[in-house]
Amino acid sequence: MKTVQTEIPDELYGKVESLVREGRFKDEGELLSTALRRFLDTHRPELMEKFIRDDMDWGLHGEE
Repeated sequence: MKTVQTEIPDELYGKVESLVREGRFKDEGELLSTALRRFLDTHRPELMEKFIRDDMDWGLHGEE
């Protein structure tokens, strides 16, 4: 298990707190893990294409 620290806008954090307070998630970590997992599951083809294109650009043009 890895720990990730990040900054999010206050308004977004308020929504996270509300969902936890309502009992939809046991804590902030569970909510964020679920959200990230769902995002990656639904955007996998798009992300893979972007990574491939980024690698190709780097291979053709080098680092900027």
